[in-house]
Amino acid sequence: MKEAYWGYWLILLGIFVIVIMMLINSVTTSTTQDYYLIKETTEAAMIDAVDYGYYREYGELRINKEKFVENFLRRFSETININKTYNVDFYDIYEAPPKVSVKVTTNSGSYVVGYDADNNYDIVNKIDAVLEMNESADNTAEEE
Repeated sequence: MKEAYWGYWLILLGIFVIVIMMLINSVTTSTTQDYYLIKETTEAAMIDAVDYGYYREYGELRINKEKFVENFLRRFSETININKTYNVDFYDIYEAPPKVSVKVTTNSGSYVVGYDADNNYDIVNKIDAVLEMNESADNTAEEE
């Protein structure tokens, strides 16, 4: 009968370890996924927001603020996890030279640990992006 109790305790310990791993995995995996999602979405939205008329006339890159925000929110909302709450903040959107700063706060939910139910884990990802022009491509086109 003693061996049966050891088996029960071993199964209980295994379930406990799996639950802890799932909690840690949901927090750490979402951080990495959110960072790369924000990075790729920011890059694509900046490229979509380039003002090509200004570029043709003056030869300098410039983005449209409103178009960037619209493209970013559209792309971000298409690919996010529906089970989480996201708060998106835009800081320092410069049109020329193109630079944006985006902060996304993810509320991954609350976990009950003991009797304390106020354990909210908010994940904050900040990214600064600058859009640059490739000068070597322009120089090689002029040389030919």
